[in-house]
This record gives sequence, structure tokens and C-alpha cells, in this order.
Amino acid sequence: MATTSTPAAQAEPKIDAESQNKQVLQQDEAQLKKWYIGSIDQGTTSTRFLIFNGRGVPVASHQIEFKQMYPHPGWMEQDPREIVETVYTCIEEATKSFTAMGNSTDDIKAIGITSQRETTVLWDRDTGEPLYNAIAWPDTRTQAIERELKARKGADKLQDICGLPLSTYPSALKLTWLFRNVEEVRQTYDAGRLMFGTIDTWLLYNLNGGTDKHVHVTDTTNASRTMFVNLHTLEYSPEVLDFFELDPKKIILPKIVPCSDADAFGSIASGTLKGKRITGCLGDQSAALVGQLGFEPGMAKNTYGTGCFLLYNVGEKPVMSTHGLLATVAYNFGGKRKPVYALEGSIAVAGSAVKYVVNNLKFVESSDKISECAATVKDNGGCYFVTAFSGLFAPYWIDDAQGTMFGITQYTQQGHIARAAMEATCFQTKAILDAMEKDSGHKLTELAVDGGMTDSNLCMQTQADIINIPVDRPIMRETTALGAAIVAGFAVDVWKEFEELKEINKEDRTIFKPQISQDDSGKMYSRWTKAVEMSRGWLDSENGNQSQ
Repeated sequence: MATTSTPAAQAEPKIDAESQNKQVLQQDEAQLKKWYIGSIDQGTTSTRFLIFNGRGVPVASHQIEFKQMYPHPGWMEQDPREIVETVYTCIEEATKSFTAMGNSTDDIKAIGITSQRETTVLWDRDTGEPLYNAIAWPDTRTQAIERELKARKGADKLQDICGLPLSTYPSALKLTWLFRNVEEVRQTYDAGRLMFGTIDTWLLYNLNGGTDKHVHVTDTTNASRTMFVNLHTLEYSPEVLDFFELDPKKIILPKIVPCSDADAFGSIASGTLKGKRITGCLGDQSAALVGQLGFEPGMAKNTYGTGCFLLYNVGEKPVMSTHGLLATVAYNFGGKRKPVYALEGSIAVAGSAVKYVVNNLKFVESSDKISECAATVKDNGGCYFVTAFSGLFAPYWIDDAQGTMFGITQYTQQGHIARAAMEATCFQTKAILDAMEKDSGHKLTELAVDGGMTDSNLCMQTQADIINIPVDRPIMRETTALGAAIVAGFAVDVWKEFEELKEINKEDRTIFKPQISQDDSGKMYSRWTKAVEMSRGWLDSENGNQSQ
């Protein structure tokens, strides 16, 4: 029987898996560069709007400083209307730059918001108008109220519920002062029309059109800074509201939602980006932790802004500090992801000490020249500056301290004081790191940093010397705005997993390694600790009572 043969079918070419993955990554990379996210960064002294591409690179931005009001010693107020105006102006100007590059606003997928925390705004539900200036977070007018409340029954249980101690810092005490001192606030409360919010809530309300839509929300990170929220359930605590004598039927508190949400935050009602969804919101320090990609327990960041704030990721259960730190929400992406918590060390005065040297002492013309002034001397010359303009926050919590300088002699020069002003933040960071090690049982091996003061190589080298571990500074230091962009991007699927972010802002980082011995840094820190103890008691009870 004859047989015939046919040519063998041509073999399929083998596809190299590595090449295929590389091709997919390149396609994703190209797509991410064409996707953009807007980020509103509303800080203590300025507002900015940045537009990031999907690789976390800022391509356009605009910044405006706004007026700070100091009507009495220790008081700090801001105009809520001006804050909203600066946000709109920054959006318009940054978007103008963005489109001038040939980009389209259609490619902006979403907007994120990050803002100063604790700063308190009250407004009338019917009119949408604020009833008083915003009381800013560093304001210390509530010192007498703080002492009074500490003696009230149940005060010792508050921190276990909300993670925060009674101090001038949280929103709750600012609200108490407003009730007692602003008649219109009390009347609006009695009428059931009083709306409460931190800056994030106030911005979201106005960006959505105010009384047109009445969008009244906050995210879990900002809510956790008011004292009103049970840190374990992330809901308003009836016990805490009762302690502060608040009737939830009379005060309108914002709805608490996760930081990343496609619908809860609404959309921009007017302007160039009208209709763009706001899909992310979180407090500025949480945003910086997200922007530094601090997604694993044990990771930490330190932001050197107006104040200085060190956040340490403790995982999915809150850790209540026994060493002067705060328990707070680090971030909450929602969906199937659980909220993540942090220990926080808050320093009230950091960059504001530099501004004091510039504006009040007139040593240099601008803040960016402070390092040059400090570099004119080799050390602090024995001068220590306890920058307690708002008392001392973590881990000391000394409300009767005021700004004090020690070790001044005829030898002391401008450079010594400039250096001491920068060192004050570095010493307080050391105190916070020591407290974190005691609370967590874990010693940091490196500290990630960001914020305006990190532009100073001298300051960052000093920080590494004082804490005796390396300091890691990214080349792109807008990590707070980046964090807001990241949570917004997750809500609209620009990213879906943290792994996709691993290369963001990782290039060209600068590592500052300690250059002095532990013995020498220990001696400096010992003198600082002595100066802190000597700063106590400068605010007497009579002055404290004047703020009641």
C-alpha cells in the first residue's frame, strides 16, 4: 500500500516570556505618561495645585501664599474664603501651563486633595458662609480650656478611644472655644444649622458648589484628627461627643469615608476643570507617607514643613502610645483593603522657626538663605533655641513652654542662632524617634524625609548626625501632593496595586550618613534636653486664663 507524506506544519515561533512582559510594561509605561491626575495641596501657609503623570512626575504646578492672622499672642487664624479662592486660582494657572504644553484637560483622570489638618471651620448650612475665621492647628488660645477639660470626669479615657491627648492641637478644643466666645456660632448650633469641618471638608463643600449640593464629607485620616472619632471603629464616638457636650442632632458633622473613593467626594462645580471628579482626599501628613510609598509596617517618613511630622506605619491595628506620641489613621484606600494606622510625632514649629529668623530677626532676606547664614559658623556655639511658639508638642506635651534661647554669650553670632533654629527640629525628631522605638519595639535604620526644610543639605546632615541613622531624601520632594494623586488614581484604576508604584520617585535620592560619633551627638542632645526642661512654666496661669 502506497503512502504519501505531507510537509510538516511550520512551527509557531516561541515567544520569550521576558520579552513579552517587557513589551507590556513599555506599553503600560507609555500609557501612564499620558494619564494625568490633579492634586490640590492646601497647606498651612500656601496653596498649590500640581498635575502629575501616571509615573508620578509633576508636569505643571502653581502656588500661592495666603495671609496668616495673629490677633493675639499664640492665636493663629486664616480666612476660609481666601483659602478657597487660592485653590481655584492655583487650579486655573497650573491648568493653563498644562494645556500650553499641548496637553488636554480630557487626559486628567481625577483630582486628589490633601490639606492641613485640625484647622477648624464652622459655617451656616443655609447660607454656606463661615461664622468665624478658621482657627489654625498651631493656635494655642485653648490652653485654659485644655486644663479645665483635663479635670473633667472621663478625660483619662479619651486617648484610648480617639488616640489623641487633650491639648490645644485637635479640632475639638477649637470648637469648644468657638462655642464659648462667638455668639453667632452658639445661635446657629441651637438652630441645628451649624456645619463643622476641617479644611478638607470646607474645600470639598465649596468645590462642589456649596449650598447647591451640600457635599459634606471628610476622609478617615482627617476625621481622626478631630478627637471625635473612635479610632477602632472609625465612626463618631458618642462618648467623646458627650464629653465635649455636643448634641449630634444640633451640629452637622461630615460623613466619614475612605481616602480613595470614586464618588463620595463629588466633582468640581466650576472653572477650567468643571466636572472633574474628586476621587481622593487625605490629611497632609498621611499624604506624605503615601507619597513616600510607606505601605509596609515599620516604614516611616518625616515631613519638614511649617511644623514637622513623623509618621510610622504600625499596620492594621492602632497602637496606643505610652510615650507621648499620637495614634492616628495612616491611610485608608477602602474596598477590600483594611485601614492602616500610624504612630505620629508632631512638632509644632519647624519651618516657621526659620521664617521667624528671617522675618522677625532679619538675619537673611529669605528662608532659602538660612543655611548660608548657619554655615558661617562650624557649630551652634553652645546656643540652643527651644522653638516653643505653640508650647511643645510630641513627645513632651508642655503647654506652658514658650520660645526660649539658652547659652547666649558675647561670642554668639547670627550664624549660631540660625543653626540653633534648624537644630531645634532635628533634636525634637530625635526625641520622637526614641519614643517610637519604645512604643513599637523597633528601631528605624533609615529615615525618609520631605518638605521645604529638606532643601538644606546642612539641615539634613545635622539631622543624620543627631539621630545617628542615614537620612534618605528624594529628588522630587512634592511627596504630599503625590500622595493625594496616588489615592485619587487608585479610585479610577490608574493604579490597582501598590506594586505598580514601586519605581515612583526612586531615582537620584540623596543619602545623608552620620558624620559625628554617637558620643558627640549624645552630648548635644543632653544639652537640648536640659534646655527643654528650662523652658517650662513661662506661660503662667493668669495668661492662660486670658484665652478662655
